[in-house]
Amino acid sequence: MTPAGKPNLEILDCTIRDGGYLNNWDFDKKIVKELYRNLSRAGVDYIEIGFRHVQGKDVGIWVSTPEELIHELFKDVSGAGIGLLVDLGKVDLKRIPQAKDSLVKLYRVACHKDQVPQGIQLCEAIKAKGYKVSLQLMGIGTYTPEEMSSLNKPLAESSLDYIYFADSYGSLFPDDIRKYLAWLKPTHKKIGFHSHNNLQLAFANTLEAIANGIDLVDGTVYGMGRGAGNLPLEVLIIYLEKNLQNKKYNSMPILDLIDRYFLKMHDRLKWGYNLPYMLSATSEIHPDYVKYMLDKYQYTIDDVVKVCEIVKGTAPIGFTKKLVDEVIESGFISPQKKRRESTYDVHELKDLVKKNPVRYQNRHKDRDFLILANGPSLKEHKNEIDEFIQSYNPVVMGSNYLGGLLKPHYHAFSNKKRFMQYIDQVYPESQLLLSTSFDEDFIRDYTDLPYEWLVHLNRISSQFDIVDGAVTSTCRTISLLSVAAAIVMGAKRIFIAGMDGYKSKENFLTNKVHFYEEATESRREKKDFRAYLELHNWNDLLLHKINEYLLGHNKEGVHIITPTSHKHFYSSRYIFKA
Repeated sequence: MTPAGKPNLEILDCTIRDGGYLNNWDFDKKIVKELYRNLSRAGVDYIEIGFRHVQGKDVGIWVSTPEELIHELFKDVSGAGIGLLVDLGKVDLKRIPQAKDSLVKLYRVACHKDQVPQGIQLCEAIKAKGYKVSLQLMGIGTYTPEEMSSLNKPLAESSLDYIYFADSYGSLFPDDIRKYLAWLKPTHKKIGFHSHNNLQLAFANTLEAIANGIDLVDGTVYGMGRGAGNLPLEVLIIYLEKNLQNKKYNSMPILDLIDRYFLKMHDRLKWGYNLPYMLSATSEIHPDYVKYMLDKYQYTIDDVVKVCEIVKGTAPIGFTKKLVDEVIESGFISPQKKRRESTYDVHELKDLVKKNPVRYQNRHKDRDFLILANGPSLKEHKNEIDEFIQSYNPVVMGSNYLGGLLKPHYHAFSNKKRFMQYIDQVYPESQLLLSTSFDEDFIRDYTDLPYEWLVHLNRISSQFDIVDGAVTSTCRTISLLSVAAAIVMGAKRIFIAGMDGYKSKENFLTNKVHFYEEATESRREKKDFRAYLELHNWNDLLLHKINEYLLGHNKEGVHIITPTSHKHFYSSRYIFKA
């Protein structure tokens, strides 16, 4: 809950719709779909993907945003509510279908003060089709107290879900925000605020709106918008994530979008502020630390943020190149390198499948799966995980040591030492999945439980593929191999709990990486911590490869639902409530 704000604050992203003024709404469909996925992970409630205007000449498709396009991109993707905006006088009501036939959830109607009655009328017509609706009062700074007072009654008597006021000219100050909220509260409607950054006050004004009980606020990725742009969405999410300790929010998916797409757009289209100063301000360190790393073009944005955390912990004054070099040289991060990979042996793969037919292929087609890894969050968030299982009824796959916390449908092993150590803790009701790198005599020395082969080539590779139900590598860890098995079994969506990763400031300083002590691998001393960091880097690479595989097969990407240092995949909205 925000200070003096509301616990159920909602956030709307309008990057495609508002940012389209810069590129004539010519966004690639892939970017729009990926933006939707990432912002849903970030905790955004609505994503406004365009206008629903009559299509004009020489403008991109997101001006009209036809229903068939929305259906093509988002029919198989769950996430935030989809929104569209219409300017009064530019929409054909007949082009808005009944809500039951559309994936759109929210329509915003923008109008100036001399059009409010007509705007309300259009909202009512759209509301009658089954949508949520909002009236956006443009140029709020031009309203007099008398004009606003005269509108309160018709606004209150309407069936609007939201009333928005927009700082259309970027001229408002925090004192103005309090005043306009006070004007609108007598309508007893939910109130939204759309800021612009002309005076670099979009964030300050939004915080003021939140502190005074606003219900819904706008932002755009990297502040994309005409001129100085809008409220940078990532700044707001970082604030909520950092100051409120609210597990709903996750800034990493937005920072990833900036790094991969919006920096290049900004270089070409020019607007607003820049990433290095935002990241350095968030971490309260000199901006040259961020600039130094980004200029190398070899570190992920996730690594840059993690180095900022370490640098902040040393409380430096000014910029010291030696300090950031020391963090890099410690192995805490590693440059992105192209790996030379040999392709898998087709004959070897065919022989493997012939010897060990994949009997579980499509066994649980279109079911949700939950993969249980072994990080501390599995224990710390057991109650939330139990609630998730009750709500989503997933097929649960565990591996190695689970501490008796949860009873999975499948229990998997690919490491012989861990199999020997933990096989006695496998529930008889759990189906045992064992790596094809094991042999039957070895297995029977330790258990009489029935088992199935987890079919994969016994090779370490950063490549990922599935052929005839067999996985083309070991995936290095059993948790990732279990993700692969879930894909083979026909998973609709894949969730992971307990995959905490090792790259955190706390782990770096304390080296505490397990919630259990292993006889085979107890806590390592700091001089050996590099091995954990290398494993994290490997797992992160494989997570991205698996994610790409899923997206390439029209599936949702991987969702890690407990706190993790693999932040790109953190999707806490499934178990943590705002």
